[in-house]
Amino acid sequence: METERILFVDDELAALEGYRRILHKEFSIDTAVGPKQGLTLAASKGPYAVIVSDMRMPEMDGAEFLARIRELYPDSVRMAITGYADFETAAHAINEGRIFRFLTKPCEKEMLIAALAAAVEQYKLVKAEKELLEKTLKGSVHVLTEMLSVLNPAAFSRSERIHRCVQHVVGKMKLESPWRFEIAALLSHLGCATLDPELVESYYAGQILDPKDQAKIAGHPAVAAHLLASIPRLEQVAWMIAHQNTPTVQFLLQKQDQPADVVDGARILNVAIAYDKLLGQGHGSDQVLGELKQQPQNYDVQVIEKLAGFHGDTTAAMEVRECKMAELRIGMVLKEEVRTSGGLLVVAKGQEVTSPLLMRLKNFYERKQITGDLVVLVPVVQGALVH
Repeated sequence: METERILFVDDELAALEGYRRILHKEFSIDTAVGPKQGLTLAASKGPYAVIVSDMRMPEMDGAEFLARIRELYPDSVRMAITGYADFETAAHAINEGRIFRFLTKPCEKEMLIAALAAAVEQYKLVKAEKELLEKTLKGSVHVLTEMLSVLNPAAFSRSERIHRCVQHVVGKMKLESPWRFEIAALLSHLGCATLDPELVESYYAGQILDPKDQAKIAGHPAVAAHLLASIPRLEQVAWMIAHQNTPTVQFLLQKQDQPADVVDGARILNVAIAYDKLLGQGHGSDQVLGELKQQPQNYDVQVIEKLAGFHGDTTAAMEVRECKMAELRIGMVLKEEVRTSGGLLVVAKGQEVTSPLLMRLKNFYERKQITGDLVVLVPVVQGALVH
């Protein structure tokens, strides 16, 4: 079984050698002389389960160092140790570094071992909860998106593209817990499941809608937010979706009841949705970015700049093929939309074939509402088509 690793950071080599000597039997210990080496080790050999820092160090004190660690490696449990205990130092470390324990020198071996054991256990609990949360949420989101793909394929296809866009921007902005923003993107059009697919198509094609239909379109984010708000840990996701069409100027004028990164998530969604809509109407990427920049009251310019160089096409390594319904496989991508003989949209262009979608297509085919071959994109691996 892998042993969780602990990093000690101190500017005194003798202190580090002492930690290694008394703790090597109980824990896997690495040491760093000073905060700069500590950051380098954390980047190259991390993530560490626990990081213990001395408070009084030149160039960067322990509070600042642990605050940097919290920003870069939020799952690592942080502890501070000092020979100069005072209320101000302790308060600064707790507030800036969000530390788990604050110890004073000299620290008895038994006390140090107990504190480290508790910190390792805390790390394991946080890690286990995070893994469970991610698996549970991913499963729930998968079910919801599959439902959307069946009920409103045009909205689902749009959500997939918006997700790739948001994923790119969040990576550029280095936001913590990126899963929140990616889920918000995937579920941004969940409310469209209650709308007529033709209405959604008309709106994103730029057609003028009557006031009643326009109100329905404008209300779909609130529908999705209401559905998600009662799911534990998705409250912030629901808020982002509810505010995905809020103009930037409104965020600036009104104080929000959410953390800054959650507000950023709504701004990112706002830009991604507008970006995808304009692309879908035949505009080039550079042209779209230019148009959005001319509306700083509506769209966040910093988010727009992060989209420069974004390429959302995931079908570059795929080959076009015509196939019969019996040959259709999960993972293929529909190059052309599929409609019934009566004109009902069954699958939007660019949608990946999933298990529920495959069943849906076969049902329409068996009822002879879909006829003829399908034009698909097939993944290519090392020059060979995937069958």
